[in-house]
Amino acid sequence: MVKPLLALLLTMVLQLAHVDSAAADDRDQVFLEQRFSDWPEWTLPAPLPRPRGRQDLIYPKWFDGTWKVRSEQLDDRGHPQSGDDPLSHHARFRLNQRGDLVGDRVFNAHSVGKALLGTQLLSVEQDPDQVNRQLARLKGDLMLETTVIGRRESNPRESAVFFSDELALQVLHGPAAPRISRIETLTRYERCGAAICADQRQVSHAGPGLESDSTLEGRSSRFQLTLTPLSLDPAGVSAPPADLASGTTTAVSGDR
Repeated sequence: MVKPLLALLLTMVLQLAHVDSAAADDRDQVFLEQRFSDWPEWTLPAPLPRPRGRQDLIYPKWFDGTWKVRSEQLDDRGHPQSGDDPLSHHARFRLNQRGDLVGDRVFNAHSVGKALLGTQLLSVEQDPDQVNRQLARLKGDLMLETTVIGRRESNPRESAVFFSDELALQVLHGPAAPRISRIETLTRYERCGAAICADQRQVSHAGPGLESDSTLEGRSSRFQLTLTPLSLDPAGVSAPPADLASGTTTAVSGDR
């Protein structure tokens, strides 16, 4: 009699845990949809939980591979900014040691950094102890330290639409006093045939303490992203672009 009762209790506990997990996923989806709609009226502190050192942003399986990214800035009405050329770079997503699909943060940061800064960017390094912290070394004895201090995403197993929201603390170190800023980026992704389409919304804030850049306070931006898959290599794995496969980035952390 005892064993059947224990089995019944265990089944009930597992069912309740599944219900709680599903409810949490629904709450995240509703929250992110509402915050997306509220842009650009975002204020700090952002209602985003702080990620642990090795807790990364997990993407749906349809992000797997290497992509060419076209990023176009939009005006307040959602139209392309006149006079601004779209930014083109690459992005790569692959399985980490836990079997989760995550962004290759060093590769991706180096790619977009080169597109924005050119030869001003020297290298990108990953903190070996914290997947959410990176260092970008720039010419002029400058170093940009970026740490994700808040994150929320929708359930990556849902296939239709995926939301990711991250708050990053950036500190620019150099000969003068460090300058601090905080940037929240919320992106809505959906599949567009073989491609991925995204609407990215962002608000920049001055940082606390030290030298804060007051010109950033409350500055909002919106971008339209299109991720187009690159050709596969003979093994069936997305091949990295030749200009970014030469080892110019430094991936210190093995947790990918």
